[in-house]
Amino acid sequence: MLENTPTVLVVDDLDANVMILEEILKDDYNIITALNGKEALEKLRTTDPLPKIILLDVQMPQMDGRELFSILKADSTFRRIPVIFITIESDSENDLLEAGAVDFINKPFNPQIVKLRVRNQIELKKYSDNLEEIVAYKTAEATKTLENALQGLANVIEHRDLESGEHVKRTQLFVKALIDYLIENNSVYAEELISLKPDIIMKSMALHDVGKIAIPDKILLKPGKLDPDEYEIMKTHTTRGKEIVHELGDVNTSLYLKHCEDICYGHHERWDGKGYPEQLKGEEIPLTARLAALADVYDALVCARVYKSAIPYEESLKIIIDGKGTQFDPIIADAVEKINDKFREISQKYQ
Repeated sequence: MLENTPTVLVVDDLDANVMILEEILKDDYNIITALNGKEALEKLRTTDPLPKIILLDVQMPQMDGRELFSILKADSTFRRIPVIFITIESDSENDLLEAGAVDFINKPFNPQIVKLRVRNQIELKKYSDNLEEIVAYKTAEATKTLENALQGLANVIEHRDLESGEHVKRTQLFVKALIDYLIENNSVYAEELISLKPDIIMKSMALHDVGKIAIPDKILLKPGKLDPDEYEIMKTHTTRGKEIVHELGDVNTSLYLKHCEDICYGHHERWDGKGYPEQLKGEEIPLTARLAALADVYDALVCARVYKSAIPYEESLKIIIDGKGTQFDPIIADAVEKINDKFREISQKYQ
């Protein structure tokens, strides 16, 4: 095993479970193991470098998974290590999610699911670590590197969401087309859009779904309709996204990060106040988020997703028009109707 191979800590009180997980993961990772929470803490305090991820059983003697998880989250050295819980049917996954778990692996183990979920979370952790290093610098070169890293992070999230990665590019280009039209036609938003720096708005669109990092695969990749509890968890990608942006820097001194915050937090608000997370209404919703909402919904309509087929362009446009003044800002919805050919061209070019 190479020296820079990621380390995985497996914590389970059953030797058989530990051996199975070790066998599944040993070809790709350095594996260290513990049979309970106390032993896991001892291993963490003596392991260098720290594990990239922890697979943690919920029910164990001598400090169970929940107790260890609380200790980890309270410790500045360990709190950023992502934890995937090993669960059985009786475990409350909602409670664990609210506490900060990144995902779950159910018993009995499916080797392919175990590999995919560990790989996804380690990949996301790698990007998160890189971003922390980048934001420590304030030079123009570092800013450009940050933008490239955030774009890469956005693409990783889309790949995890079973998207091609082109969803990010399409929504950015939809927003650019809307801004260009609204400025060129001297709309009531023209001056505000110019002051908000259109190129920065477009770049910020890359992070509109960054909060999906915190949504477990079993919900994010579910092929059918989400049940009410799952939908509530999915909705948290807006609030988690805002938290992630705040970790990257000061939104009060960076227009770029301010746009990222407004877009990722507000792109599921509705013009009529029936959206989430804050039920903002009309112009209470940041203009950048209102643009993002239309771009995101249009792309969701015309492109196939894991849970739905693509909807024809004409029907998709009718849905947008029907949502004018209820779901969408009427001025921006009118703009989509005017430049629908441009939207279709973008969606067909970047499949």
